[in-house]
Amino acid sequence: MRLRHIAASAGVLGLLCVPAHAEARDISRDTLPANDGWAAEGAGTTGGSAADDAHVFTVTDRAELAAALDGGSATPKIIKVAGTIDANTDDDGDHLDCADYATGGYTLKKYLAAYNPRTWGQAKPSGAQEEARQASAARQAERVTLTVGSNTTIVGLQGAVLKGAGLQVKNASNVIIRNLDLRDAYDCFPVWQPNTGGLGDWKTAYDAIWLTGSHHVWVDHVTLSDKGHPDEKEPTLFGRNYLRHDGLLDITNGSDLVTVSWSRFVGHDKAMLIGNGDAVTGDRGKLRVTLHHNQFESIVQRAPRVRFGQVHVYNNRYVVPEDAHDYRYSIGVSTESAIHAQNNAFTTPGHVEVADLVKSWNGTALHDEGTLFNGFPVDLLPIYNAYNSGSERDLTADVGWTPTLHTKIDSAEAADREVARGAGAGRIP
Repeated sequence: MRLRHIAASAGVLGLLCVPAHAEARDISRDTLPANDGWAAEGAGTTGGSAADDAHVFTVTDRAELAAALDGGSATPKIIKVAGTIDANTDDDGDHLDCADYATGGYTLKKYLAAYNPRTWGQAKPSGAQEEARQASAARQAERVTLTVGSNTTIVGLQGAVLKGAGLQVKNASNVIIRNLDLRDAYDCFPVWQPNTGGLGDWKTAYDAIWLTGSHHVWVDHVTLSDKGHPDEKEPTLFGRNYLRHDGLLDITNGSDLVTVSWSRFVGHDKAMLIGNGDAVTGDRGKLRVTLHHNQFESIVQRAPRVRFGQVHVYNNRYVVPEDAHDYRYSIGVSTESAIHAQNNAFTTPGHVEVADLVKSWNGTALHDEGTLFNGFPVDLLPIYNAYNSGSERDLTADVGWTPTLHTKIDSAEAADREVARGAGAGRIP
């Protein structure tokens, strides 16, 4: 499929290619402002702003998007997403569902029969149905996994939606993703892991955005959700929710110098993992991430969960709905993490206590100040330590560093109002 190159000097051709509802202000060559979080370190993050006219694209379907990404090349490029793009489509643009990917005789019914813990036991699935599941999963991954290379800017035009895709920023640097509604990175073929969490669990394959081995990345004014196939409506299989989604935005495998700002994380279980394993000691000194002015709404856990990284969490808005009886925690303090939390606002129903906002796994430190809980100032650490005395180790406030790269830090009350109005796709001023 032919890509449409949009040049600044394209005249009439440019007017024909750009939708009438395009942004009033062209944000495609914007760069990360100075001091705006960890991604501003050093030379900062400029994305594809240096792209020549031949590498500025407007894309309207999966084939055009994949061609513009060019297999994750490092050539400076700007990609403008127009309309709704469905990653689960073939080369002709026809929609593909899970049955279209299934191969080797895979069916969920046969898979469940083969690996029922009552007959299979606790061994890892193996054999014909697991092999068929893997082959089917590979067919879906070929369509929905889209690799983003270095020196790339991806921006959504007004109302742009990317659904079903897993954007992978893999071993790349200098990447900007803005003003895009990413939804429903749906895994057709979850794998059963019988030894996870004691009771076993289903593991899924795709994050809406996954940063792996990458640095200097700015994610701004995006909306990420499971919209279309919420996991809460999936069945219970082998006693566990049959999850179809992994993370909304995961930052792993030595990724570093990342700013996530003015974005909405909506209706999801495990929203954001920073650092993917307690034993991955190569992450030490990396995973430096800034999260500011984001809204975490109807998120069960991991907002974020951190290992190893120096993570600045400020001026974020957390909203736990009245019917959220599966809520677990918001800020996860894991191995060698160093989280510096400032002026965040939490709104929760009555059954959620202040001490529920934080969870620790081998973590020892959390700096917290200016937290607002249902309109009242609270001090998270002493409440957490008192509530969890005897069951989890106490947290200390000494995280060993003080953030210097950040925008103006507002009060939690002011941030709560501003984030409610301004976070998410379509809200860049």
